[in-house]
Amino acid sequence: MSELRVVRAGTVPYEDAWAWQRRLHEERVAGTGPDTLLLLEHPAVYTAGKRTLPHERPFDGTPVIDVDRGGKITWHGPGQLVGYPIVALPDPVDVVAHVRRMERALMTVCSELGVATALVEGRSGVWVLADDRGPDRKVAAIGVRVARGVTMHGFALNCDPDMAAFSNMVPCGIPDAGATSLSAELGRDVPVSEVIDAVEAAMRQVLAATVPA
Repeated sequence: MSELRVVRAGTVPYEDAWAWQRRLHEERVAGTGPDTLLLLEHPAVYTAGKRTLPHERPFDGTPVIDVDRGGKITWHGPGQLVGYPIVALPDPVDVVAHVRRMERALMTVCSELGVATALVEGRSGVWVLADDRGPDRKVAAIGVRVARGVTMHGFALNCDPDMAAFSNMVPCGIPDAGATSLSAELGRDVPVSEVIDAVEAAMRQVLAATVPA
């Protein structure tokens, strides 16, 4: 059984992290590298998955990096904990189950902090449901790619980012919902440093279950 290696990489430019993922993916497919989880932050950047429509891109023409994951457009930046699991899935490959495992892990982290979250039918990610403060709002986004049985891309948990970045686009292509952060929901600053231990522990628990013997 492959042991899950976790790398806390600090702040890494998006293109560099994407190239890093591709190298790790090749090594995992070839059997020369372990299952790996990268935990990091990015300098501010918009990335667009394969299903992104033109009207969902930033309204002011801000550059966007088009990537090979599923999903639509999202923002990454300081204050957002990003995780990239590069892990081999068991046969038969079940991409939806992989997404659900990550969602459950992040929901556990949110619950431990005192933020009640839920899954929304037909919409990936982790959500705070509509209440007197606003409509359904996403606190963690998920977008993945699986090639030759090994995963790439992953999740982004909003800890204490500048939420103004989300008002410049249609987040994840969903016009009738919003984005939120742990800090916004709890009314206090919740930095990445406060949650990274819990996220690593929760991801180790769910990803270890996927590793083929």
